[in-house]
Amino acid sequence: MIATVDVPELVASIYRETLHDETLDTNSDFFEAGGDSLTAFQITARLQASLDVEIPVALVFAYPSPADLAEVVAADF
Repeated sequence: MIATVDVPELVASIYRETLHDETLDTNSDFFEAGGDSLTAFQITARLQASLDVEIPVALVFAYPSPADLAEVVAADF
């Protein structure tokens, strides 16, 4: 399923919804946008539901931009 999805844009849209900021794009930083551990869990839960893969919450902290996170998710899952 991941191959048929624009993963960076999906992640960015989940960031926008979860962080309530429509200005976020694929290069936005999770921490600069006000992200915390609760929103990281919400982001991974939404990604898991959308992509049907298990995504460790630590990846949001290690790869804070949607583009970086999407690259890891697409490559590893």
